[in-house]
Amino acid sequence: MADVSNDTQKTLVLTGASRGIGHATVKTFSAAGWRVITCSRHDFPEECPWASGPENHINLNLASEKSVETGITKMKALLGQSALNALVNNAAISPKSAKGRRLGFVETELALWHQVFQVNFFAPLLLAKGLLEHLAIAQGSIINVTSIAGTRVHQFAGPAYATSKAALAALTREMAADLGPKGIRVNAIAPGEIDTALLSPGTEQLVEEIPLRRLGTPEEVAALIYFLCSSKAEYMTGAEIHINGGEHV
Repeated sequence: MADVSNDTQKTLVLTGASRGIGHATVKTFSAAGWRVITCSRHDFPEECPWASGPENHINLNLASEKSVETGITKMKALLGQSALNALVNNAAISPKSAKGRRLGFVETELALWHQVFQVNFFAPLLLAKGLLEHLAIAQGSIINVTSIAGTRVHQFAGPAYATSKAALAALTREMAADLGPKGIRVNAIAPGEIDTALLSPGTEQLVEEIPLRRLGTPEEVAALIYFLCSSKAEYMTGAEIHINGGEHV
């Protein structure tokens, strides 16, 4: 995959763009000249600074399979016959208890398990399958955002979230094996404690357990995503990269 040139504008489809890691990712790619198609169940936020945002925004509810399929049809209409250089599956939900604490295995209702897996696992699967033809044209890149909670018990992330992220990591490997012959690369990034508005109360107490002794920034995660979608990562596929200040060691 070649880097962005003045002759050909590259295109990214991103879920979960309205805040945190997603918001930083849109700004990073937009600054590099990419066209960014965002997906959300909310309208395009007026405070977002990137150009052509409203006309490249699609309303869809990732918790609904039918809504995702409708959204894919709209994405294809926006893409036309052009290539899709990158798909970043960033959106996810992590349900909490009424007091904002970790929702345990026993307390999590089956319907909530289904909802979490639909958003965190099945939606990325459906988007990748639905946009495969456009990704193949570009020999593009898929990035699945997993989590440190997918490989260890986390004091704030419950089992529904954790197991959905572990499943997404496994899917990343399987997709990399299946799509490699088409020239499509599939990688995952597993953030740890990133300083966003979504942090659970008490997260700051974890800093002393992180070797780098600080939280990560959304911009640092966005930079990693951009690297994985660039020509500098052309021989990388099937990897899950930790970005957590050493918290996993």
